[in-house]
Amino acid sequence: MTVKLALSARNRLRVVNVAAALSVAACALSASPAVQAQTTRAKAPLLVAQGSPQQPVPQGQTFEEEIVPQRYANNPNVDAFIDDMVARYDFDSGTLHTLFAHTSYSATAVKLVTPSPSPSIKNWRVYQARFLDTVRINAGVRFWRANQATLQRAYEQFGVPPEMIVGIIGVETIYGRYMGNFRVLDALTTLTFDYPNTPNRADRQATFRKNLEDYLVWTRDAQIDPNSVLGSYTGAIGIPQFLPSSIVQYAVDFDGNKQIDLRTSQADAIGSVANYLKQNGWETGRPVVWKIASDTGSLGVAQAAADGQPEPHWPLQQLLRAGMLMNEPGLDIASEAGTPVAMIDLPTPGRPTEYMLGLKNFYVLTRYNRSFFYALAVYQLGQRIKAQVASETATGANSSGMPAAAASDTDAQ
Repeated sequence: MTVKLALSARNRLRVVNVAAALSVAACALSASPAVQAQTTRAKAPLLVAQGSPQQPVPQGQTFEEEIVPQRYANNPNVDAFIDDMVARYDFDSGTLHTLFAHTSYSATAVKLVTPSPSPSIKNWRVYQARFLDTVRINAGVRFWRANQATLQRAYEQFGVPPEMIVGIIGVETIYGRYMGNFRVLDALTTLTFDYPNTPNRADRQATFRKNLEDYLVWTRDAQIDPNSVLGSYTGAIGIPQFLPSSIVQYAVDFDGNKQIDLRTSQADAIGSVANYLKQNGWETGRPVVWKIASDTGSLGVAQAAADGQPEPHWPLQQLLRAGMLMNEPGLDIASEAGTPVAMIDLPTPGRPTEYMLGLKNFYVLTRYNRSFFYALAVYQLGQRIKAQVASETATGANSSGMPAAAASDTDAQ
């Protein structure tokens, strides 16, 4: 979302002119091979590990008053789904009929995915404070120290730095503290067959149907009771909150026990997050974001270019020619001139909108959750944890006040 700046009449005219200049420049540059490839390449389906980071929910909390038992027994849509699973995945029909006969409708899940009739105003500063708090930072430092060798191994194998993995897991579940208390089978079944009446209902139902299929295949092949798995209200599972389709596609056995367990194995969670980012295009050694200058001209260009698209599509030189200035010491403008970027807008009510440039790695973070706020919070949380680990290592103490050398390999277990 773009929030307009409070500009003078002359500067408002400048923004209009900048927008026109960007539009003309985009047309002129679209003929170049690099930009043409960027704008015409088919986009892969978005695979979101979790619809939104989970609110802390006390462990053991239940939602009996929000559940309707046996909603899916003798249900013609469910029966057709079962027939399809039998035909395509060789399931036993009787087993699935019994399973769904004991599956409940989750009214809570439906309420939580239903858009509010009066959506809340986006507030970057509030969101940032929520996820970059002392609890997450200190927990992240302990998680980093407890899993330092595993994080290093993930970096060597997948090219994803520890701070990105630690940032994602911290935002998602505070390192496994809050993994959700919904029965995954109930949530996925409900959202497959009873998704609320929203404009994107058909697409969302198709997504949840695929995840329900993958969930049943995964639990069968892993010999897990499908009734036993708890997760988020959208069916996201474990320390990194992977949806079942992401488990099937990206989860890895990273602790070497020949099983994939995202619910209790921190090593598997670390390796799986790293693999997810790598498979979605993570570029080793490249930046995530660039800062821009805060002068009026640069902010005007940023406002004009902020179109909400997470995939990099503005060549850097195009924005610079329109009058934007950078605030990245050491940035080699000449070599990066053709680098495509996205304009990240971060609105906060009562304050000027903040802007940054997102590179390919920022876009990869939005593949985990399609939100500028989410991706930047992950990045900034990881950076703060990294800085604190480095500081404590230099001073010989850790986040609990103990000498760094006394930190155990099982601190975060």
